[in-house]
Amino acid sequence: MTMTTTEWAHRDILTNGIRMHYVTQGEGPLVVLLHGFPEFWYSWRSQIPFLAGLGYRVIAPDLRGYNDTDKPKSGYDVSTLLRDIEGLIKGLGYEKATIVGHDWGGALMWLFGLSYPHMTERLIGLNAPPPWTFSRLLRTPEQLRKSWYIFAFQLPFVPELSLGRNHCEPIAKMLYASAVQKSAFPDDVLALYRDAMSKPGALTAAINYYRSLWRGGGLGKTSNDKRTIEQPTLLIWGEQDIALGIEMTYGLEQWVPQIEVRRLPDSGHWVQQEKPEQVNQLMKNFLTHE
Repeated sequence: MTMTTTEWAHRDILTNGIRMHYVTQGEGPLVVLLHGFPEFWYSWRSQIPFLAGLGYRVIAPDLRGYNDTDKPKSGYDVSTLLRDIEGLIKGLGYEKATIVGHDWGGALMWLFGLSYPHMTERLIGLNAPPPWTFSRLLRTPEQLRKSWYIFAFQLPFVPELSLGRNHCEPIAKMLYASAVQKSAFPDDVLALYRDAMSKPGALTAAINYYRSLWRGGGLGKTSNDKRTIEQPTLLIWGEQDIALGIEMTYGLEQWVPQIEVRRLPDSGHWVQQEKPEQVNQLMKNFLTHE
């Protein structure tokens, strides 16, 4: 069955004390799509109707602080963000979901699988390494060079002033420049990202995800090298990611025994937007394989 974008709907739900906006399409088992920085639900525009057509109820939320979801001054630590997702799933009337995540949404995907295994059916990550492997590799000179922005984001006010100039034009330039398949980011798509990040409080909220890493609620406190993820897991990786090294995809079986890794050589970081057909087919193969 083929679904179209005209069949999705915009909804709000109360979860963990905030109003969360999400897009939904389809009926069936629940699939939750978690976006990254500096994106919003729209980064899944090619996956929402596809997965709905496979017989799933697809939910693509704007994460806390992003786009049309509430933007409180606090609550950007990992534990709170995971409770947002828990409340979303339960508020929709489900006990379990397949969690799909890209970038920051991918970090939350991994940690949700660890912290809420009873609510996790399957996991799909896109250019998102397990946070504990990222924390380990962040100590290497090569990854430190790629991840310089994380440290720059710790400064007060400066990142907002820099990225927020001219209706968030630097964000649009970053998305376009870092993509391998630049046709994924025409001007009309970039305008939507600029609009979303220009909403009052959105840019500070998005940067606060990174600031929280050094303020007691970071990834290292939630993750544990000795813990394993038992659920079937798919990791899709655009090999030409300028921010995350491909070495983060190696040797993951020691933590995730049921993992499949699929690498796409002609894609950068924004893999579900740069290579939507290939990503969709990989998801289909994984979700329909018993």
